[in-house]
Formats: sequence, C-alpha cells, structure tokens
Amino acid sequence: MEGSGREKVVAKSSKMTAKKRRSLPKSSFGVPSKRKYPLDTPGRARNALARVSQHGSSSEKAQVRRAVRRRYPSITVGGKRTRRKGKH
Repeated sequence: MEGSGREKVVAKSSKMTAKKRRSLPKSSFGVPSKRKYPLDTPGRARNALARVSQHGSSSEKAQVRRAVRRRYPSITVGGKRTRRKGKH
C-alpha cells in the first residue's frame, strides 16, 4: 500500500528454541523444579503470569507470582504493583 501513510509494523520475534530453553539456568523459570514458565525476559514473565493463571495449580500460581515479583519488581502481579525495598 504505497502512499497510504500506513506502515506495516513487524514485531521482532524472540522465539524460544529448545536449545535456548535447555541453556537457561533453573532460576530463570517460574517453577524451577519442572523448568516451567521461563522468566528470562519481562515479556516472558508477563506471559508466564497469564499461562499459569489459566493452567497452573494453586501452588504453581503462587510460585510464579513470587518469582516474577522478585525478578521484575516493576511488573504488576495480581493487580498490585510491587515496590522495591527501601523505596517509598
């Protein structure tokens, strides 16, 4: 569509390959014992919150929420935005 004033925006994809997933340390997952819900980027952390709320058990939900709060304090978890320690 030349000259229409609209540009096609293509999101840069950061696909998670099996090799990359295997290379992540256990601490990069919301449920490290099962290597579920990778949290290596803020986008994946948000996605982990969405997926665990749909498919996770109560204990997995709590575990992923804690991990996201700890790793990304600026992400709103459960409707509450968390603050960093020492800041008011």
